[in-house]
Amino acid sequence: MQLTRRHFSGALAALPLAPLLGSCGARGGDTLTVWAMGNEAASLPALLKNIDWPAGAPPVSIQPLPWTAAHEKLLTGFAGGSLPSVGQVGNSWIAELAAIGAIAPVPAQAMPLLGDQFGAVIDTNRIAGQSWGVPWYVDTRLQFYRKDLFERAGYAAPPSDWRGWKTALHKVKRQAGDGNFALLYPLNEYEQLTTLALSAGARMLRDGGGRGAFSEPEFKAALAFYKSLFDEGLAPRVSMAQISNVWTEFGRGYFSLFLSGPWTIGDMKSRLAPELQGAWGTAANPGPEGIGSAAPGGSSLVVFAGSGHGDAAWDLVARLMAPGAQLALHKATGDLPARRSVWSAAGLADDPAVAPFRTQLDHATALPKVPEWERIVTEMQIVAERMVRGQYGVDEAAKEIDARADRLLEKRRWMLEKGRAL
Repeated sequence: MQLTRRHFSGALAALPLAPLLGSCGARGGDTLTVWAMGNEAASLPALLKNIDWPAGAPPVSIQPLPWTAAHEKLLTGFAGGSLPSVGQVGNSWIAELAAIGAIAPVPAQAMPLLGDQFGAVIDTNRIAGQSWGVPWYVDTRLQFYRKDLFERAGYAAPPSDWRGWKTALHKVKRQAGDGNFALLYPLNEYEQLTTLALSAGARMLRDGGGRGAFSEPEFKAALAFYKSLFDEGLAPRVSMAQISNVWTEFGRGYFSLFLSGPWTIGDMKSRLAPELQGAWGTAANPGPEGIGSAAPGGSSLVVFAGSGHGDAAWDLVARLMAPGAQLALHKATGDLPARRSVWSAAGLADDPAVAPFRTQLDHATALPKVPEWERIVTEMQIVAERMVRGQYGVDEAAKEIDARADRLLEKRRWMLEKGRAL
């Protein structure tokens, strides 16, 4: 089972819409069309019913998309000139959509919507000095761990520094018994290594995003630490496809810690056995000297370039960002609010499973903002897996990742030279 939001969301079948919301076409006529995905799309009709619309506001049409097809739909919609007025997009897509001219920058009148939010999330959407989307909900990845097994090893929670954390993992592994491990870091997922790299202060790209910086000391420190977790037997050399059932294996103690996001809280409550409901917790990631970093995630609301409903589109975004609408979205979906003030209103600071996410978001770091990033980290993880399996040493792996990143960034370097890259 892949612990990613896109796979958990799944495709939406039939979404009942209120008659006043109109049909599900792309932008056109007097209708303000919205594309949205997953649980958020399913919740939008109820949210919109409770919005106090001004007189003369255009009717709103919602088109739900499955996460698995949303990225391709956005690109084909741009190529075919059929994008809607407003859309929900993953924050990691912002750089690509801005680069091709698919989305409009946030105008001055909408900039107050970016206040009261997490700095790293705002930074993710800021490219070439402009903001290109308004964060709608946020997420990040941190540690889910077996509290009971850590307590048996003498720890109330995982230590926040790498050295102490690894020492604790060794003790947890001894408690877990033969054939079990301390943590699960699937070799086909790049988020774990990326989290270690951000925690070490690695920038990963240099020269305006035109070349890899994986041979710099910060990334190599993270790469060496990552490798040591496997070399010392703390993590099994497996991919996620080799784990038959994450919840079963976590419950039986095959591993005692893994990395995931807030969507996993609900799965813990519904999939773990009743006797284990008090045996798990969440904690911020460790870093070299203290609390580590993570990549900020979530979705943003954007207005697509060339929309015929510019002012009305931004007005809709503003109304969906109002505290009441943010709170309603959280109650309907479990999404973490983008606005800090809503966390207090929702009582999230008092939820021991959720509160560490705010700490982690306060320590988050924006990833490099280039359209090629997802391809680069995929290549990074291919090399990292080969390193873990003995094909490369740390220095060799870092050089190989740089070489692969540089090949992917060749066109970007040309555009930078011509002054055409964002």
